[in-house]
Amino acid sequence: MSDENPNAWLKPILKPLKPMYREVGMISLFVNLLALAVPVFTMQIYDRVIFHAGISTLGGLLVGMGMVLLFDFVLRQVRSRMMQRAALRIDVAVGRSLFDKVLAMPLATLEARTAAYWNALFKDVDVVRNTLSGPSAILVTDLPFAVLFLGLIVVIAAPVAFVIALVLPVFVIVGWRSAQVVNQASSEERESGFGRDTLMAEIISGRSTVKALALEDDLKPLWEEKQAETIERSILRGGRADKYINLGAGLATFTSIAMVSVGALAIMDQRLTIGSLIAANMLSNRVLGPFNQLVGSWRGYASYRQAVKRLGEAFGMPQERSEISIAHDRPHGVIGLENVKFSYGEESGLVIDGVRLEIQPGGLIAILGANGSGKSTLVKMIQGLYQPTEGRILLDGADIKQFTRGEMSEWFGYVPQECFLFTGTIRDNIAKGNSGASDEEILTASKRAGLHEYIIDFPDGYGTEVGEAGQRLSGGMRQRLTIARGLLGDPPILILDEPSSNLDRSGEAELAETLETLAQDHTVLLITYSPGLLAVCRQVLIMQKGRIVRSGRPIDVVPQLVAGQMPAPLLREQA
Repeated sequence: MSDENPNAWLKPILKPLKPMYREVGMISLFVNLLALAVPVFTMQIYDRVIFHAGISTLGGLLVGMGMVLLFDFVLRQVRSRMMQRAALRIDVAVGRSLFDKVLAMPLATLEARTAAYWNALFKDVDVVRNTLSGPSAILVTDLPFAVLFLGLIVVIAAPVAFVIALVLPVFVIVGWRSAQVVNQASSEERESGFGRDTLMAEIISGRSTVKALALEDDLKPLWEEKQAETIERSILRGGRADKYINLGAGLATFTSIAMVSVGALAIMDQRLTIGSLIAANMLSNRVLGPFNQLVGSWRGYASYRQAVKRLGEAFGMPQERSEISIAHDRPHGVIGLENVKFSYGEESGLVIDGVRLEIQPGGLIAILGANGSGKSTLVKMIQGLYQPTEGRILLDGADIKQFTRGEMSEWFGYVPQECFLFTGTIRDNIAKGNSGASDEEILTASKRAGLHEYIIDFPDGYGTEVGEAGQRLSGGMRQRLTIARGLLGDPPILILDEPSSNLDRSGEAELAETLETLAQDHTVLLITYSPGLLAVCRQVLIMQKGRIVRSGRPIDVVPQLVAGQMPAPLLREQA
């Protein structure tokens, strides 16, 4: 999204609302026309009723004002309802678009920014909604009618109209300068607040570690430093904004004094009546009021502009393929890597460096290597979560870039190293990503993962709540549940990253038996150091610094890995 046109993403969302905004504009026209009645009524009271004792005129004026107040109330209610509907449509459209966009982004894009950043984007949706459908939007519709009130002042009190004409440009200059200053200060305040919120999100996310290691004394200075910076920025922004708000209030008061003074001279010269002066003074508030409010509302407008820009940047980020060009058959599971390279950024080094590999279906393929050797990155690339910087990844001879994330999730069963669960029941978590799964399929996956015998001991069975991130389950239970989720739907390719890290020996033996059975007609890749799982593997790939440096049977390769005897990287390996 270009900086020259940050609103481009918003135009398609606002286009269907244009008729509604036009109606709001028409209603605002009539509301402002009715507002003219009060100054005119006041002028007539002073000039006709008081001096001429016109009781009948007073009665007629009061009846007319009663009708005006009734119509004004009805019009304002209608306008409020229309703005509420606009708020609902904007909230639904922008929120849904942002949610879809975030889920469609590649994993590397999501990992490039903190969780607090993505959460803040949804707060920006609230800012956009409130600005386009709240008091700020009404203020914008009222601004053009200042010309109408100024014209009426010229008609009924010409001798004092020049005072408004002189002060109005000053209000415009104050508002323009306020916009610049408040915009910069609000941006600095948000950045400091974002750093504080990021730290707090990390503390809450790692609360178990914080409590276990008693990190309160280490984290408190960091929190206080970021909190102090946020408060300082807030005070600075408030001070700058208040200066212009107070300046606007002073200008409004000065205008009233100047109008009364000039009007008094005009009354003594019999060029103006007392009623006309009072009415003109009331109308001056209608002229200068919106501009004075604008000075105080620039923080909201500044936040709106920044929110639109940030959302525009998010909507401009790359996303994965979402439309299926042609339906593909279930793959056999032949995986090919052609000189694949990958790095997390231009300044970082290669995490995967020129890997060439071809994996045939049938049998278990284990990937070993030291921490940071690129094992997890490689398996994420194979299932399309990361896109190669160079080279291609093939599935049954087809480049995986042509497949959608939905297709890849059906063909690849993935058990990540982190056993992340969602709030809900055990059944809900097993069926995540495959909500249409039958009870029979869920039971089959659960039994294969060795989970079923534990679930049936719970009073609520598969309806047991797992708690936030699965905290009500043991580590082994979470591990088995993620394995069951990966096995659901019987995908032709299974990728497991440290699948036995939380399993006991019995569970590990059951998993090894299950994987050995599945490997007869599935492609199974796993990252593991478990002797029980390595024993049933057909092939072992050894990775070092992003390269495959050794391939062979476990009995031949693992002893060399333990002894630290690694040959030069192989140019191509076939598993």
